[in-house]
Amino acid sequence: MFKRASLGLLALVCTTGHVKADEYKITIGAFYASSDSSMLVKSAKDTGNYYLLDFEDDLLLTDEQFLPFFEFHYSFNDRHNIYLDWKSLHRNADTAQLGFDIEIPEFGDNDQSFLIDGNAKLSTTLNIDILRLGYGYDIWEGDHYTVGASIGLHTMFIETVFEGTIGLCEANTDPNSLCDTATLTPRVVDKAITAPLPDIGVYASYEFFPGWEFSTHAQYFAIKYDNIKGSLVDIRAGVKAKICEDWYLTLAYNYYDVDIDLEKSRSVQDKEFRTLDYNINYGFTGPMFAVSYSF
Repeated sequence: MFKRASLGLLALVCTTGHVKADEYKITIGAFYASSDSSMLVKSAKDTGNYYLLDFEDDLLLTDEQFLPFFEFHYSFNDRHNIYLDWKSLHRNADTAQLGFDIEIPEFGDNDQSFLIDGNAKLSTTLNIDILRLGYGYDIWEGDHYTVGASIGLHTMFIETVFEGTIGLCEANTDPNSLCDTATLTPRVVDKAITAPLPDIGVYASYEFFPGWEFSTHAQYFAIKYDNIKGSLVDIRAGVKAKICEDWYLTLAYNYYDVDIDLEKSRSVQDKEFRTLDYNINYGFTGPMFAVSYSF
């Protein structure tokens, strides 16, 4: 009986040894991104018809720069994972002279129209933040490998600011003409938040040498709902190395592409006219690096 009890205790100890302890991991890193953003406006350049205003070409916002990112990862109950990450793209630029007047319909918190003087200095700010919350489950795992699937939600926070010689337009019943009566205002702000956009993904990791791990993941979403159309592709493959106790360094190759359309329209004399159209695209293909701390 004592022998059977000893064998049972040994089996319990061995089984318990395979259960992973709960783990928290904080990661901070950076990657180099390219951006392409535009907005539909009414323009004197095109006799009052709609014109696609390019934030990089027309308003001189930087199209390539380093971006920071932050990730929080919680592993629990051996196979379950909760993750939260944030990416930020904040840009501003000064344009000495746009060269033509533009009207931005349905812009700002009150959906008002603004006329921007193209012969005066214009300062532009475009801030984009992406917040993601998700859950992952390790479907297959062994001593040196893990394969799992994930599901999550993305939300984009977009802030657009124009500063210059700007007029607040009076109501205009003609959708194809610029406003001719305006009250001067030096600064206009528009803040937009996308609805939570779902994504699905897969991930895998393999420890090929003690302290060295190859990992990869792929995530995707595409959705069209109400006035929002968007897609995301995120593919990453790289190596994580343990540099000291609880600290890790990751070097990876990343393909990341986000494309979002926000549209508004209004009815004038039984006809639908698109009054505002954001198109925001930024992507990254190249190396990224990150430092992680686990506890």
